[in-house]
Parts: sequence; structure tokens; C-alpha cells
Amino acid sequence: MTSSHSHLAETDPAVAEAIAGEERRQEENLEMIASENHVSEAVMEAQGSVMTNKYAEGYPGERYYGGCQHMDTVENLAIDRAKELFGADHVNVQPHSGTQANMGVYFATLEPGDKIMSLDLNHGGHLSHGHHVNFSGQFYEVEQYGVDPETGYIDYDEVAARAAEFDPHMIVSGSSAYPREFDWERLGAIADDVGAYHLSDIAHITGLVAAGVHASPVDHADFVTGSTHKTIRAGRGGMILTTEEHADAVDKAIFPGGQGGPLMHNIAGKAVGFGEALEPDFVDYAERVVANAKTLVDVFTDAGIQPVSGGTDKHLLLLDLRESHPDLTGEDAEDALDDVGVTVNKNTVPGETRSPFVTSGIRIGTPALTTRGMGPDAMTTVGELIVERLNNPDDPDVASEVREEVDRLCAEFPVYE
Repeated sequence: MTSSHSHLAETDPAVAEAIAGEERRQEENLEMIASENHVSEAVMEAQGSVMTNKYAEGYPGERYYGGCQHMDTVENLAIDRAKELFGADHVNVQPHSGTQANMGVYFATLEPGDKIMSLDLNHGGHLSHGHHVNFSGQFYEVEQYGVDPETGYIDYDEVAARAAEFDPHMIVSGSSAYPREFDWERLGAIADDVGAYHLSDIAHITGLVAAGVHASPVDHADFVTGSTHKTIRAGRGGMILTTEEHADAVDKAIFPGGQGGPLMHNIAGKAVGFGEALEPDFVDYAERVVANAKTLVDVFTDAGIQPVSGGTDKHLLLLDLRESHPDLTGEDAEDALDDVGVTVNKNTVPGETRSPFVTSGIRIGTPALTTRGMGPDAMTTVGELIVERLNNPDDPDVASEVREEVDRLCAEFPVYE
């Protein structure tokens, strides 16, 4: 990297050392956590700018503090670029995360005790969709749908039947570990049939939707939420897309309802990243993300390791290790791969019997390696290295050989030149 931390090194060497260590770790390891990516140096410069010094409570043109003219410029750029990327009527870029974007929608539309229907966490859903340890599961009554145990796909006829019985106020679609596209139109129709709102959470696939390589829910959902740092590589945070009908309610739910001052340095990073996503080469990037994930599916399938649902339509795949490696937990697999410089995360799988702290699967994503410039050949090599390590988790010679090859790949495909 070309960035300098000279002031930080002098003022706080302990923090400077930790940051330098993380820079080395990212350069020297293959980041394959599906929710992670490498943003550009331009995005990092925006996020590390003097924007961090300014309070800007309120919205452009309606701030509660003076001196916000440049804050207004940056926030309007982020909003306008998001509107262009997603074709939305109204965009709020102030949520600090995707979860807080979901909170804003819930608070704008629901009362405590109202009913939410969403995808089960063990089947690929997300904590903020109604899990009992999250505020969403504590404030609302939740019914969850799952995937067909045979196919790994969502059964929309079952969703429709359960919605008719449960009569929810809101149906939530979207996931953190479901590898297939959602049928947004069908889910929107199911929500309409029972008089429910439809919230689509595209946290993982914002970049794929923006690039047009994944179907968009904007025309089939009342609200679309998402993260702004995963496949879209913008400033870390969240956003809400909606119609003019719901604009005021959403804005009030975010500020003053759920947050105070917006993180303007993050919003500057969002504006920069959205601008980058509007460039023609971003479509090529998104297409390669999906192609690389499909390449990994082929490698794992050939090795007898079964991806949930048999494959993927997007940037991630979920490996169920129970048949191919019955004695290897997701936690074991994560640790074994981490030892050789491949970073993934343990993940529950449909029909999970182990603790979520142990799990029977691992989730693998391609956004970060694609950002590094890797294509099918390199991705095939990465997949083969993962298979070799999973097949020999306790063999130090294999570990050494895999680590050597990981080092070679990291040197060939640097994160920052």
C-alpha cells in the first residue's frame, strides 16, 4: 500500500502496529469470507478524511448544525449515484450498517409484537431478520421459512401456504448464506396476497444487483436494504431504497428515530464506491465474481464435497461437510484453512445438528479474490488447495505445501500495488 501512517506511528505505535499487521495479513492471506472485500485506496482516503470531524444531523438542506454545505454535497452524491445504480425513487444512505437499515424499516412500518416472516438463520437467513438473540426477534413475533431439505432451494408454494396461515405484517427476503437467487416477484406477490409489506435485504449482493448480473428486487419490494461494503466495495455501512410513499417514514425512523449524527466519512466512502460501481468495468468485475464462484463449485463437486443446493447463482457457496468429512466440523475446517492463509468462516447448514459455534459447514466467497484479479485458473488452484487441506487437516507436510502455494498466489495477485 502507498498509504502512510507516520503520524499514527508517532502518536500511538500500538495501534499503528496493529494496522500494519492487518495490512500484511490481508496481503498475505486469501480472504474468502463472503461478506468481505477490498475497497479501493480512493474509498479509504474518503473514509479517513476530515469528514470524520463534522456533525451533520438531519438531511441535505435540513441540517441541525451549520457548516454542512460540503456534507450536503457528498451525501447528495451518494444518494444520486445509488438512485442511478439501483433505479430507486428514494435512497437513505445514513444507516451505519445493513442491520440498522433493517431496523429503520421495521421502525418505520411495524409496532412491537407485529409479525415478521423470514428465512431461517440455519437455512441462510440473517440475525436481523428475526433471530431470537437479535432485537428483531425480541420486538416482533417471527415465523421462519426454510429450504427444501432435498434440493436446498426455497419452496415458494410452502412460503405462500405458511404466509396465509401466519398472516404476517411483513415478509423479509434476502440472506447471508443462501447461494441461490430469490424469486423477488413471487415473494412480492405472496406479500401482496396477505396484505404484508415486502422487505428485501440485498446486503450480500448489492454489487451484483447494481451491475445487473443478479435480479433486482426494487420493483417487487416496498423496501430494499443492503450493506454498502460487500460486493459493491463502497464505504462500510448500510442503505435503504424505497418509494416516495415511504420516504418520510424511513427517513424519520433513521434520524431521529434510531441514529444521531451520520458518519459522514463513511458516507463519503459510499459516494466514492458508488461512483466506481457506475464505471463500465464494474459489470465485468461482478460477472467474474459469479464465474469464479461457479468454478469453485466444479472443483468441490469433483472432489466429492457437496455444496448446499448443488451450486450457486452468486458470489458465495456453502459447503456441507457432513457426508464428505463426517469427523471434520466447520470450526475445524475454518481453523485448518486459516493455518495455511485461507480465510473462510464456519457456517450452519440446513438440518444443522451442531452448535452454531461449531457447525457442519463452511461459507466461501469470491468477491475479495476477484478484486485481486483472480480468474478461473487461479480460482481452480485455490479450490484444489482448499480440498487438499480439508482432506489432510492434520498433515504438517500438506500444510506447508499449501501455505507455499498460497504465498505464491498472494504475490502474483497483490491487493494494493
